[in-house]
Amino acid sequence: MTASSTLRHALSNTTLMISTTASALSSTALDLPSAYSNYVIHNSSSVSQIESALRSLTYLLPGSRLHDTELASESLHTFVQLLSIYHDNLLARASKLMPAAQAALKQKTSPHARYTKFWAKRSALYRQLAIALKVAQYTELLWEMVARRRLGGDKARWRVVVLLESFKAVCRLLLMRLTNTRPLVSPPLPTREDVAPPELPVLSEADPPLDWNGMSPDPLGPQISIGSESLGSGRSWMMPRTKLTLPDLPDPDAITSYLVTKVITPDDIKPAKQLLHKLGTLQAQLAEILYILRPVVYALLMQRYAARYGKKGGKAQWTPWLVGISIEYLSRQLAKRSLERRISGGVSTGLTALEREELKKRGWGMGWWAMRGAFYENVTKSVVDGVVGRLKGKPLLDLVGGVVEDYGYLWDEYHFSTSTM
Repeated sequence: MTASSTLRHALSNTTLMISTTASALSSTALDLPSAYSNYVIHNSSSVSQIESALRSLTYLLPGSRLHDTELASESLHTFVQLLSIYHDNLLARASKLMPAAQAALKQKTSPHARYTKFWAKRSALYRQLAIALKVAQYTELLWEMVARRRLGGDKARWRVVVLLESFKAVCRLLLMRLTNTRPLVSPPLPTREDVAPPELPVLSEADPPLDWNGMSPDPLGPQISIGSESLGSGRSWMMPRTKLTLPDLPDPDAITSYLVTKVITPDDIKPAKQLLHKLGTLQAQLAEILYILRPVVYALLMQRYAARYGKKGGKAQWTPWLVGISIEYLSRQLAKRSLERRISGGVSTGLTALEREELKKRGWGMGWWAMRGAFYENVTKSVVDGVVGRLKGKPLLDLVGGVVEDYGYLWDEYHFSTSTM
C-alpha cells in the first residue's frame, strides 16, 4: 500500500512537471514573435547590417562549379529579401505609434517616400499590389532556376518567365490606374531609411552637459577639433557677475551648412500626389504602357526563338534584342516629347526632383541591354571570358575572376539575372 501510494505520488509529480514544462514552452513560443518584433524595432540599424551582410555573402556565391550551388545561394538571397519586406512592415507600423519618430521622419523624408507613402495610405489595393510586385521581383530568379532544374528544362523555364513578366505587367498597369494615370516609380513603396523609427541615442558621461535651461550649449552641433585647435571662432566671453562662460561663436561655414538643410524647395510644399505629373495625353500614356509591356514582349520573343532555334541559337538571334531595346527607347523618347509639350520648362527645368530621379534610373537601366540576348551572346560574352582568362592564375585577382565567371554563368543561363523591372 505504501509502495502504491509512493508510485501514485511520483506519477502525479511527473505529470505536473510535464504540464508545467509544456506550459512554459508554449508561453515562450507564443512570446517569440513579439520578442522578435521588439528586437527589430529597437535595433533597426543592426538588422539592416545583418541583412546587408547576408546579401553580400550571396553575391559572392552565385555558383556554377558545383551542382545546384546557384539554387541554394539564390534561395538564401530570396529569403533575406522577403524577410526585409516583413521587417519594413514592422518598422512602418512601429513608427506610426511613435509621434517623435513621425516628426523625425518628416524632417528627412525624400520626395520618393512622400509620394509612395501617400498612395500606400490612400489605397489599400495600391499597397497590396506594390507588395505583390516586390515579392515577384525578389523571387523571380529563384522560380526560373526551379523551373529549369525541376520542372522540365528550358521550355518550362520560358513558360515561368512569361507568366511572371505578365503578372508584373498587370500589377504595374493597375498601379498606374490607381495613381490616376501617373508614371510608375521604383520601388513602389518607401525604403527602409524612410520608415524605420530613429534609434534614440544613449547619453554617456563623455557627452557635453546641457546648459541651465536644458538646452545644448551648441545648437549647431559639436565643433570639430584638430589637436588643441578648434574650428570655432574662439570668441568666448565670461559673464562678470555669474562667472559663467558663453560658448564660442560657431564657425560661419557651420551656420551656412545648418541653414542649407533648412531650406524649403518647391517640392517640399507641393502635395504628395503632385510630385509626379499626370499622364495627361495619349502620347504620355502610350509611352508608359510601352515601358510596362516591354519585358513581356521581349520574353515572348525569346521564348519563340528558343523553341525555333534552340537555347543557344535562339539567344544569338538579334530580332528579340532589337525589338526589346527599340520599344524601351521609343517609350523614353515619347515620354520626353510629352513632357516638353505639357510642362512649362520641359525636361531641363520643369521636372520635379522625383521625376528627374525616375528618368535617371530608367536611363541607367538601359545599360543592362549590353548583358541581354544577342548582344551578350555575340559581343559582351567574349569580353567577359577574356577578362576571366586574364585574371586566372594571379594572386587575389583569381578570386575576382572566379566570381565574374560565376556571374557569367548566370547571365548566360537565366533571363531574370539581368532584369531591371
